[in-house]
Amino acid sequence: MIITRSPLRISLGGGGTDLPSYYSEHGGFLIAAAIDKYVYITLHRTFIQELIIKYSKLERVTSVDQLEHPIVREAMKAVQVAAPNLELTAMADIPAGTGLGSSGSFTTALLKALHAYKKNIIHPAELAEQACDIEINRLGEPIGKQDQYIAAIGGITAFTFHRDGRVEFRPCKVSEETLFNLEDNLLLFFTGYSRSASAILKDQNDRSKKNDSAMLDNLHFTKELGHKSLEALESGKLDEFARLMDVHWQRKKARSSGMSNTQINIWYDHAMAHGALGGKVIGAGGGGFLMFYAGDKQKLRHAMREQGLQEVRFRFDFEGTKVVTQN
Repeated sequence: MIITRSPLRISLGGGGTDLPSYYSEHGGFLIAAAIDKYVYITLHRTFIQELIIKYSKLERVTSVDQLEHPIVREAMKAVQVAAPNLELTAMADIPAGTGLGSSGSFTTALLKALHAYKKNIIHPAELAEQACDIEINRLGEPIGKQDQYIAAIGGITAFTFHRDGRVEFRPCKVSEETLFNLEDNLLLFFTGYSRSASAILKDQNDRSKKNDSAMLDNLHFTKELGHKSLEALESGKLDEFARLMDVHWQRKKARSSGMSNTQINIWYDHAMAHGALGGKVIGAGGGGFLMFYAGDKQKLRHAMREQGLQEVRFRFDFEGTKVVTQN
């Protein structure tokens, strides 16, 4: 039995500049943080000559090529796992389609389990790059590299995406006091909507490839916000960090009509009037989680509870994708 886990993530600044359509021409930069909400993969041998794959569906097949789940199929091919007597199960603390990078977390956890099965040692950066290759190159998803890298590495991390595809990363130099204040005052609320990020990201991807000036200007500004957010975090100026979150959200909404909707805007304005200093929708937009930095967290919690939104409390994860059990 092998059990792996991979953390979900929140974006803290510069999100959207990690898509190849942007960084291959202009370079990208963002800050992300792994949180203690996880995707889990269990893998074990069976006596049945079948591959049994359990996720939101159940698949029983006799070869890898017959698998319907595209990521599982391509990951098993990439790691060269062809044994027809395996059972694989995927579970998650939070549903997919909620903006916390679950696809990247799923892929890194899956690859970590398959490498453990093959007794391979793999560096977190290599694991992240293999996950990116599967999702972006093999499957053609219009996504960036943020989710796979932050899931594999963990922590509160700054990423630079070079034009040639290289990814540099370093832990943010955040003081212990700042870290505790972030964990205490960053609040996540579930909107009740889940959605696929692909449609929103495809629009950004297509417009970036066409050198759409409005999209590129928006992403240039967002990248600069990422650098300013890092500076605010590392200097402990969390009120400034919160203000930049709000600026980021206003610019993010301008990127696509699918980023927000009337109800999300009402909730956001309500939060800003009741204790939030800044906030945004996490992920590609259109649903999932609203995240706020609270000036008065008790007031904000009460206000959002009255609106019917469920809070998900979290701490940061500094371990990244890991094997939990192997026996």
